[in-house]
Amino acid sequence: MFIFELPEIGEGVVEGEIVKWLAQEGEYIQVDQPLCEIMTDKANVEISSPKAGLVKALHGNPGDIIPVHSPLVDIDTDAAQSAGAQPVAKPAPKAAAPPPVAPSPPAVTPAAAPSPTMAAVKTPAVAGKTLATPAVRSHARETRVDINTVSGSGKDGRVIKSDIDAHVAHPSALKAPPALVFKPVEGQGYPRADETVKIIGLRRKIATKMTESYRTIPHFTYVEDIDVTRLVNLRDALKDEAAARGVKLTYLAFILKALASVFREYPTINANMNESDLSVIVRGEINIGIATDTEAGLYVPVIKNVESKSLLQVAHEVVDITERTRQGKAALADFQGGTFTVTSVGNIGGRFATPIINHPEVAILGVNQIHDRPMVIDGEIVARKMMYLSPSFDHRVIDGAVAARFVRSLKNILEKPEVLLMEGM
Repeated sequence: MFIFELPEIGEGVVEGEIVKWLAQEGEYIQVDQPLCEIMTDKANVEISSPKAGLVKALHGNPGDIIPVHSPLVDIDTDAAQSAGAQPVAKPAPKAAAPPPVAPSPPAVTPAAAPSPTMAAVKTPAVAGKTLATPAVRSHARETRVDINTVSGSGKDGRVIKSDIDAHVAHPSALKAPPALVFKPVEGQGYPRADETVKIIGLRRKIATKMTESYRTIPHFTYVEDIDVTRLVNLRDALKDEAAARGVKLTYLAFILKALASVFREYPTINANMNESDLSVIVRGEINIGIATDTEAGLYVPVIKNVESKSLLQVAHEVVDITERTRQGKAALADFQGGTFTVTSVGNIGGRFATPIINHPEVAILGVNQIHDRPMVIDGEIVARKMMYLSPSFDHRVIDGAVAARFVRSLKNILEKPEVLLMEGM
């Protein structure tokens, strides 16, 4: 019996979380056949078998965290391949469930209902026309009496005022208000049974990381309004030339290069916090993480050495690394070494947000939607392309005044982005 242990997945990695089993007990597996997915340091790693044989035991269930070098799978290497057709009685642990999807509502035959959404139920009138003067009819309406149900004592059966008053004295004579009938509204799957979804894999990593960041770091957010009209025009002027060179030129590339320029003046914002001795490590490289939305959750791949790359190089890397992240092809090293993070939801919408810092970094930049807004320029109201920046800072090491000056410098560059071209394309 070969006991396969969880191998060392990366430098400094001491444990991993089982996200999904790809093999089952009783299954015959080949060499290099995937056994499971392990989550570590916000990267999914597929673990393959070093030997062929019959899977006898799987150690752990999805969501379990196991140390490196602990038993992962028991493999009977002497078993014949035909044994794979005879699975053992013990069921395999359940695979990690995909993100919950609202179940389709059960087919329900709706009860018969009136065609109109709201209908009044009327009391049938007595056959024939009730004789009464307009004044008597008005009195009947005021006292909520259906005059058609009142017996008249006047000439030829005419209903008079005293007939109405006598009728009111009997409770059954009062006409009930119209009954309202409402058509049931489509529930679109609700109500339905509650569902408990276990938080595992990347979602657990995000939960742990965000809790650590928010509990440890005293956040404050500083919001600034940026006129990006010239930036929009500059990108429009350059994007075709960039495309001819095989590069998709995004606004994010300009923002990353602007940050690299401003960090020269404010290096303590491009830093990591050392909690063990409460010191700040001012980083010598500018490695900017890009918060990336994927089907599996939020990942933060890192663009390394932004300070030494041209605008086009940065633009190419932004598209490349975010696409590889969404496709699950990014390597563990792509998520390590960050010194600062940018999070952008501008393509979705929203004017500004209060992002949570990516610990152990000391700041994060929120980039928001570009929108048209009337602004007063030289005494005249004109339409401008505007955008809010909403960075958050670690107040233990960055004062409000420093944050304000940092954002003002960033604003100056983004409002006159042509200066970035002086550093080369």
